[in-house]
Amino acid sequence: MSLWTRIGNALRGDKLNRELDEEFESHIAEAIEAGRDPVEARRAFGSHLRQREASRESRVAGWLDGLRADLIFGWRQLKRNKVTSAAAVLSLALAMGACVSVFRLIDALLLRPLAVSHPEQLYEISYEGPDAQGKLETYDSSSYPLFRKMRSAVKGNAELIAFTYAGRTDVTYGSDEEMEKAVGQWVSGWMFDSFGIQPAAGRLLTANDDKEQGKEPVAVLSYDYWMRRFGGDLKVVGRTFRIGRDTYEIVGVADKGFTGTEPGTVVDFFAPTTMMGAAITQENSFWLRTFVRVNRGVEIGPLRDQLFGVFHASELERSKGWKNMPGWIIENALKTRLELRPAAAGASGLQKEYGQALMSIGVLVVLVLLIACANVANLMTVLAAARTREMALRVSIGAGRWRLIQIVLVQSAMIAFFAAVLGALFAGWSAPLVVRMINPPDNPVRLDLPADWRVLGFGILLIVAMTLLFGLAPALRASAVKPVHALKGGDDPHARRRLMRGLIIAQVAFCFLVVFVGGLFATSFQKLNHVPIGFSAEHVLTLDTVTTQPLPPAAWEQMTESLRNLPGVEQVAMAGWPLMSGTMHNDFISVHGAPPSDTLAFVLNISPEWLETMKIPLLQGRGFRADDTNPSVALVNETFVKDFFPGENSVGQSFDLGGPPRLQIVGVVGDVSYRRIREAILPQVYVPFIGKDKTGTLQPIGDGTVLIRTTAAATPGLSALLRQTVHRARSEFRVSNIISQQELIDAQTVRERLLAMLGMFFAGVALLLAGIGLYGVLNYSVAQRQREIGIRVAVGAQRGAITRLVTAEIVWRVTMGVVAGTGLGLALSRYIQALFYEVKASDAAMLAIPLIAIAVVTVIATVPAVSRALRIDPAEILRSE
Repeated sequence: MSLWTRIGNALRGDKLNRELDEEFESHIAEAIEAGRDPVEARRAFGSHLRQREASRESRVAGWLDGLRADLIFGWRQLKRNKVTSAAAVLSLALAMGACVSVFRLIDALLLRPLAVSHPEQLYEISYEGPDAQGKLETYDSSSYPLFRKMRSAVKGNAELIAFTYAGRTDVTYGSDEEMEKAVGQWVSGWMFDSFGIQPAAGRLLTANDDKEQGKEPVAVLSYDYWMRRFGGDLKVVGRTFRIGRDTYEIVGVADKGFTGTEPGTVVDFFAPTTMMGAAITQENSFWLRTFVRVNRGVEIGPLRDQLFGVFHASELERSKGWKNMPGWIIENALKTRLELRPAAAGASGLQKEYGQALMSIGVLVVLVLLIACANVANLMTVLAAARTREMALRVSIGAGRWRLIQIVLVQSAMIAFFAAVLGALFAGWSAPLVVRMINPPDNPVRLDLPADWRVLGFGILLIVAMTLLFGLAPALRASAVKPVHALKGGDDPHARRRLMRGLIIAQVAFCFLVVFVGGLFATSFQKLNHVPIGFSAEHVLTLDTVTTQPLPPAAWEQMTESLRNLPGVEQVAMAGWPLMSGTMHNDFISVHGAPPSDTLAFVLNISPEWLETMKIPLLQGRGFRADDTNPSVALVNETFVKDFFPGENSVGQSFDLGGPPRLQIVGVVGDVSYRRIREAILPQVYVPFIGKDKTGTLQPIGDGTVLIRTTAAATPGLSALLRQTVHRARSEFRVSNIISQQELIDAQTVRERLLAMLGMFFAGVALLLAGIGLYGVLNYSVAQRQREIGIRVAVGAQRGAITRLVTAEIVWRVTMGVVAGTGLGLALSRYIQALFYEVKASDAAMLAIPLIAIAVVTVIATVPAVSRALRIDPAEILRSE
């Protein structure tokens, strides 16, 4: 009989038994027809049940038949213990779902290879060197001249590909009124050929498209953008769109799957790097990221050294042109090292920003999963203890140890499977939710989260691992039963309690660690959220405004005046860019004719109304007047005065900002957070928004940020009116982006908010699971010691003594778990210190949070067990004996 037939028979069950019974009856009928006595015929045939079992063994795959029987029996056991089974499934489902969810995020951001040929050959060039404080910092930007030198140097061993950082830009397929946002990336023309990407329509960029500056304004759309924006219309090839003054012709669509080189950002169109204008000739303009596709057989070490040699020579030559530059900057630049980092999964700022955070959340999730497994292991131990006599009977009639292990493991696997099904639903909902949580309002994150074979494989491995983690120890314990002792009721319960109490120590240690780290994340977010920023962001809207061509300052004043007349608008001001937007300009300061200071100062162009609009205090002197222009006068902050004019009256003093002409200080303003909320306050210089050239002529302005403070009632729904008003003031004006100042600030703490929310959520789950585990062990312990407690009560033990008897050992185990958790927490915090803000893991308050939480949970968990022990009636217990 074939293997497939035997497997099929194992699944037929009762139907096969009926067929075998019919076959046996036919044999007996044939014997009777041949003249044998019916009774003699049946006696000669033997035991009907034994014959059927013998026939089944020859027709059925025994292992599969046993597995089927164990599944049926396991299902009955789960239904028999509905409440405990449901609790086990739900706790595991939450933990497993969170585990799969975090894996999907880590896979999408850090592990999933780009949709290119041989992604393992890709490396990214990055640089590591000391910053102003001497700490090592890493960056990955290069200049285009440096890129060309390095490409020529390694030709034949590797191909270098340049990419700009993908970002949203204004494009229009018609008039300026139809302007829309699209994510663009300017790339080397040979990128598609090097990556092995085929066109879905038209053609792709080639090296010929990237030969001459500004020569080939062509673009290729991504498949995703083609479908979203144009519905897959093939007529899109040949159409044009405009960015600023450049008109690009769409020559093709990239194949499905490739959406750029930055995980978290889906690129809409690709254009040649030579369309980046004058930046491609400037050695001091670092604006591109470089990938290296290494040829097969080429060793990375020598290739890296070759690239570093080119980079170092370029930096040495470039430094010769640096004038009025502090020596430490030149020295640090020449200390910078070049590294080749594997880039099979691409390279993006999102990876750097959230990579460590996601890995930390992954550790917390695994710890919660282990706590859940310890809970279910205790549950399985209790259930196995209740089945001791059953296991003893099975051994007595010939069941082997592996058969007993299989019975318990099958039941464990069923719990894990049901938990995985519910967990998959949770993961399908929670992973996109986390992505939405890290979305900045003006640059949404898009992560590809497919439920493909990678996720399925991880889920299967998780089910197997969980089955072994919480099912193997109870299975081994159950399989080691001694029939003689078990059938006499003499099985030793202490071995089971030792296993359960050992798991409790692990649970408490892991719970302490989860609550400890969650508390650190929450405290960091709270401190960061209360950092004084020095200005009022409430009801302030920022309008990034551009013009088709630079306009005179009078036109900008006319436009802002039209905004002031709108209902609900309180104040209007202009600035080069908003505070806390991440944009910055800095330079070195020279005072009293001395060489430039080592300290960098931030610079910002502002209008006279800016201080009042942002509610920044003027501490000394005066603010800007309408006739003030740049360069002539300046406002400085308190830190500037402390650093450069300590103990002096700075108003009226002069200083050089990167060289002549000299600026005169007319006022001192309060310190504000300029670029990032985590940064220390640096010296700040504010210059007039309107500038003059060397001849004294007012310079036209092509872009700037309009800041509008509104009334509380007017803020919602005002954006559309503001856009219309700006454009009506003069047709050349257009609002590129509108975002509130508060949203810019909130974007600074997105990562910390995410870590705090998830950390506290998993801390709550860990405490709940630990509490359930403690309750289960205490309840089981009281049940096992009812006779002992009854006797103690009968001989005069007081309620306090009974309470200590029940709780003493569990308190000792919890204490051991807390000590172990403290050590683990202090060790782990060293690796994630960069995620904290003004919080130390060794602070007493941080250690007290999980300690108090676990103490409260322990008390809550012990109350029912103590109450049950105190209600034990000695007479009833002794009577039952």
